[in-house]
Amino acid sequence: MRVLVTGADGFVGRWVAAVLLEAGHEVLGGVRGAPLLAPEWQARLAPVRWIPFVMGDRTSVDRALGTAPDAIAHLAAVASGAQARANPIDAWQANTLGTCELLYAMERRSSPARLLFASTGEVYGRVGAERPIAEADPVAPCSPYAASKAAAEVALLESHRRRGADVIIARAFAQTGAGQRESFVVPALARRILDAQRSGAGEIAVGNLDPVREFVDVRDVASALLLLLERGESGEVYNVAAGRGVRLSDVFTRLAELIGWHGVAQPDPALFRAADIPYLVGNGARLAALGWAPQFDLGDTLAGVVAELRARAGVPTDSIPQRLA
Repeated sequence: MRVLVTGADGFVGRWVAAVLLEAGHEVLGGVRGAPLLAPEWQARLAPVRWIPFVMGDRTSVDRALGTAPDAIAHLAAVASGAQARANPIDAWQANTLGTCELLYAMERRSSPARLLFASTGEVYGRVGAERPIAEADPVAPCSPYAASKAAAEVALLESHRRRGADVIIARAFAQTGAGQRESFVVPALARRILDAQRSGAGEIAVGNLDPVREFVDVRDVASALLLLLERGESGEVYNVAAGRGVRLSDVFTRLAELIGWHGVAQPDPALFRAADIPYLVGNGARLAALGWAPQFDLGDTLAGVVAELRARAGVPTDSIPQRLA
């Protein structure tokens, strides 16, 4: 299968490209410019054919589709909630209108390609009950990021109902792992703890650590997206989740233990989010029925994040994760 991966040099995109190559698929890497990859990733993704892909640019999108992919894993997006809050119009243009541009370009070509859309578990918002959220639960986003993803879902499913477009929606719950940008909660906390350890600080200002989240290792997310490309049912929504929630305060404690820092977290109201979701854990039974199960526990994931941050700072380590599963 020839698969176009948009945003293939991104945090999730490079892992998706890697698992596709391992499974024997041909990979087209859609990127805005030259792929931004560390040397080890350049070697790992050497078989990828890199092609220009600019979200919202009709000419660029048409040319990318001219490569005749059998499937598209659409990962290019404004993926940071903080970035979307700072520039909500950019998030709507990229995540919603950019996805629509791709969808309608496929309609113009009458392309039989399968389109897998990387959405987010945040589209559910506050469900009002502390239980794993299923795909049948209502969507009620409470951030520009989640709202822009939910709107793109509406467009995709409308096309499926109207003309039978082969679309699948993957709602991944909080994904993390080595190499994730420090604007995301796990590497952000790890970086603050590492900095405190180096400076000798005894406390760290943090945001709200009461919410419960499900963190899915990026490698498990990649294997889930591969499975959905190969076996997912058209027109369906799948949670990428395993129902394993953890309180953010526990994540902080485990990171501090991994790093060997013995200070305390000091909540700072200035760092709290106005529309924080108190409980966001997914019911992944529908995906599990296809044969998916996570291969990495939270301890593996947190250790990988810490090791990667230490390596980036020049601290020797041999624990940066390399295997895909």
